[in-house]
Amino acid sequence: MTKQLRLPIFLAVFLSAALTAISQDLPQDKKTAADLVEQGDLIMAETKAMDQAREMYVNAANFDTTNVKANFQAGRFQVETIGKELAVKYFLRVYRQSPNYQFDLEYWIARSYHFGLKFDAAIDFYTRYRNKASKRPDYKGKDFVPVKEVDRFILACKNGKEFVADPKPYSIVNIGSEINSEFEDFAPVLNDNEDEIVFTTRRQDGNTYENVDVDNKHFEDIFISTKKGGKWASAKNIGPTVNTKFHDSNLTLSPDGKLLFIYKDDNGGDIFESRQNADGSWGTPTPLPGVINSSYRESSVSVTADGSILYFASDRPGGYGGSDIYMCTKDAKGEWSRVKNLGTVINTDVDEDGPFIASDAQTLYFSSEGHKGMGGFDVFKSTLKNLERSEWTEPENIGYPINTPDDDIFFTTSKDGKRYYYSSVRDGGLGYSDIYIITASEVPKKQPDVIAKKEEPKKEEPKKEEPKKEEPKKEEPKKEEPKKEEPRKEQPKKEETRKEEPKKEQPKKEEPKKIIQPIRYIVKIIDAETKQPLDSKIRMMGLRDKVVVGAIDQGGGVTEFSIKSTTAKEYQITVEKDGYIFQSVNAKLPAATAEAKTIDKTIEMRKLVVNAVSILRNIYFDFQKATFRVESYSELNRLETMMKQNPALQVEISGHADYVGSKAFNKTLSLRRANAVKSFLTSKGIDTRRIKTVGYGEERPIASNDDEKDGRELNRRVEFKVLGN
Repeated sequence: MTKQLRLPIFLAVFLSAALTAISQDLPQDKKTAADLVEQGDLIMAETKAMDQAREMYVNAANFDTTNVKANFQAGRFQVETIGKELAVKYFLRVYRQSPNYQFDLEYWIARSYHFGLKFDAAIDFYTRYRNKASKRPDYKGKDFVPVKEVDRFILACKNGKEFVADPKPYSIVNIGSEINSEFEDFAPVLNDNEDEIVFTTRRQDGNTYENVDVDNKHFEDIFISTKKGGKWASAKNIGPTVNTKFHDSNLTLSPDGKLLFIYKDDNGGDIFESRQNADGSWGTPTPLPGVINSSYRESSVSVTADGSILYFASDRPGGYGGSDIYMCTKDAKGEWSRVKNLGTVINTDVDEDGPFIASDAQTLYFSSEGHKGMGGFDVFKSTLKNLERSEWTEPENIGYPINTPDDDIFFTTSKDGKRYYYSSVRDGGLGYSDIYIITASEVPKKQPDVIAKKEEPKKEEPKKEEPKKEEPKKEEPKKEEPKKEEPRKEQPKKEETRKEEPKKEQPKKEEPKKIIQPIRYIVKIIDAETKQPLDSKIRMMGLRDKVVVGAIDQGGGVTEFSIKSTTAKEYQITVEKDGYIFQSVNAKLPAATAEAKTIDKTIEMRKLVVNAVSILRNIYFDFQKATFRVESYSELNRLETMMKQNPALQVEISGHADYVGSKAFNKTLSLRRANAVKSFLTSKGIDTRRIKTVGYGEERPIASNDDEKDGRELNRRVEFKVLGN
């Protein structure tokens, strides 16, 4: 605010006028939001692709904050997929506008607060829902959540406050891009030397059969990597002998790395084993005997270092509820024989899963929804007291920050017990879930800073602007100061490190450096043939957040934009001029810093004449789909406008695909993509006779058709050609 007030009055007025001139058409935003909601509904009606549907609903909610359905669905789908703690702002929009929109609305608000570690706010909304549900015992709607489940979450929030207030000194580090991808990577297992890792992934590149499940994600495949010179090699598919066309997931690896246990969906879910051959390849997986596998689901397994005892999870009858953990021992002939439930100390009336027996054969790690946890699966530790009687110590929650309100499962340790591996969805990850390595941290002092932020909502719960008021009310400095003083007395070495940090944070020294210099982004528009400048209608906005960037028309086809974002960001620039084909260009720009920067960009415009061809650069499709990605709608709306403003215009819409799949499949897919654009236009009143469609498949790539993400994505495109005007 201070910097804006320092602007000369005439410039402030000028920028205000410019912003008004290029402001978004609000009725169009509401229309776009409605279209996105419809697209999200269609995705869920035909598939289970929740990630794609979520993007539709989230963007719809961002276009129109008053669209109650868009905001509720945006929140619900974020809670049920990724970005769970971000859902609360969408739910609160619904709550403020239509508090009775859905019976369990307060429950969903509570869930999002819960995932965001806002435990007091979560308890408040859980209680609101509980009170309402208790007064309606006769209510049987689909949006009814049992009071018993709500009580369990309230208790989990109380536990969470306790755990977060006393964080464990863990350092959690992403294992790196050689292992992790932008897709789901999970269930890491390592050999004793920690130089070989096997894990499960749903990545596209390297997937054995490129098949996709009903959720539009690739089936799970098992990948492997080895470490040489302290560095992991790029992970590779373990091979078609192990991986099939459907889900295949690793479970555990023997200490020498020669025997791999695998989960397959066969027979309700069974455990298989594959042995490594002398040449390093893996043999055909064979199922474990019937004493272990049943007609029910056996989901995870771990074996002692000597191979004599096997621990596994199963939901077979005779347990204590849900999935229980069992053990099985080998008899004198070396065959698996006796199966025993670990008992009520370990198992509860809900689910236990993911057992891992440490190298000492005494320490069992497992995940449970029933023991004292923060919500979802938490990781626990128990020690064997008596094998014959299956006696175990009371399970101990291994604490925050490893455990969270989300599901924390498939936790393994190194042979010496000094390092741990697991998968988690965390800030700064490469994509969805990533694999992390955990070690004991020598400087755990910074954890409480995070905790203070996450517990603040307790005083703000009753207010409707809770998310906005959480940040100003920061108590971190009060907690940081005593913690920074303590090491100065007790740990001189750490004191030196602490002394350096405040220097970087002292306002007196950093304020001059933090005066952000907006990036001058200068765009020149020219005719593609004559190279002469063109005055046109130009607009620039954030590709994701849709925030319009202020513009100054310098004349002569030149427009200057002022980029003030302090983080790197992707923008969309659209240019329109009568008699020309509209242009839509994306630009990734760096963060504005204290250093002044000027970036020049030239955009060429092509006249709207017969045989003119243009790529619709912002209409994108997901892999092997003819479903629009959310970024496509702005481009589609501009195409619609151009067709309506030029009623004699006739076009050919051509669809294109990448090389993955058969040529016949890609030919069909590309035609479906072209027809998807045609369907959009005809639904907006454009005469179908003005649009011809054709599918070229993979015949006309515009970028490298290898496995590089950007190249293959660009080849999944749509072009249009002017046939008459």
